[in-house]
Amino acid sequence: MDIPFSGWREGLPHYLPWFAVALVVTVGLRYLGHGWVAVPFWVVAFAALLFFRDFPRQGAAGPDELFSPADGTVVAIETLEETPHYDGAAMRISIFMSVFNVHVNRAPFDGVVREVRYAPGAYKDARDPEASRVNESSALWLETERGPVSVRQISGAVARRIVCRARPGMGLKRGEKFGMIKFGSRVELYLPPGSQACVPVGAKTKAGLTILARFP
Repeated sequence: MDIPFSGWREGLPHYLPWFAVALVVTVGLRYLGHGWVAVPFWVVAFAALLFFRDFPRQGAAGPDELFSPADGTVVAIETLEETPHYDGAAMRISIFMSVFNVHVNRAPFDGVVREVRYAPGAYKDARDPEASRVNESSALWLETERGPVSVRQISGAVARRIVCRARPGMGLKRGEKFGMIKFGSRVELYLPPGSQACVPVGAKTKAGLTILARFP
């Protein structure tokens, strides 16, 4: 990617104004003895900053292993006969991201972006399986040396902005950041049939660190 994705940079319009307001209120009311009024503004500012946290990560994986594309909790592992988000039958692993998770998404494997498909939709709770069918989403199709892989970002009841900086023809390295979903969401990974999940339903994952699956 020409300009590496940064959660810190992406979040500037969200947390910087809160810090500015907190500072103005603190300075303006300090001499009146009401500095405590600024406390809620500082709390909101730091909460927004933490949501966009994006610290360096360096994971290790074997030649057929895929990283988790998201931080969160594995809510489903399924075999699908067909899906509009993958060519033919596929294995799907779904991860729910709460507002407390890091929301930066990473490529699960080395590959070249074949296509990015955005689809408008509803904003159901991302924990609801129905959210996969009806919610707003963006599917990133990767061509890898082991077969096609798709990463699908799905908005949730709170999330209203999907960010995907990857573009067709762009090469991504395993663990490389390509975007994020703001404020609670769901991420799905589509793999070739016969792939092996390396985590059970209910497992906690870390993008770019957790080995989520293995190619056939």
